[in-house]
Amino acid sequence: MTPWKGDEPQFALTDYGRSAECARRRLCSVCNTLMPKGPVWRVVGAAESSAIREALTAGRPYRNMAATLEAPGHRACMLYASMVCPYLARPNARRGLTAEDPDDMTAHVVRGAVRGELGAVVGFGDYEFAVTSAQVLFRFFDVVEYLPHDTADEHLEELRAELARCGGRPGGGQPR
Repeated sequence: MTPWKGDEPQFALTDYGRSAECARRRLCSVCNTLMPKGPVWRVVGAAESSAIREALTAGRPYRNMAATLEAPGHRACMLYASMVCPYLARPNARRGLTAEDPDDMTAHVVRGAVRGELGAVVGFGDYEFAVTSAQVLFRFFDVVEYLPHDTADEHLEELRAELARCGGRPGGGQPR
């Protein structure tokens, strides 16, 4: 999903074409391989993590009615992404880039913005998407797993166990 400029990945930005392909073909946004039918995962920041925690604590269902640009992935891939992306990994991390053409969906992507407390890797029963002329929007529903973190290295043992469970292949299947 990361666009490239020459030989340099532009990590804070999203490639429209790759995002649309991931949505349409149910491909993981990290490893670009098929996600089997069933749960999908994504990494969420402080505001959504808090909303999910509050809903789960109160015994209420959670569904993010506000669409997001972040696509889902395999459990292992999202655990990995939560650790290697500086912005996702630490509460005091700051964004390195600003959205190229900010709009209502990307206005929060501002250079220097802080992630904030309590991120999480969250499993959802499924997702829906819409591909518009300018962006790909995702909505997730039915929380099946909530793994909060202050710093994402808290997920290292969980990642190791997940990789062992799936034989080192995040989708658990054969390489494509």
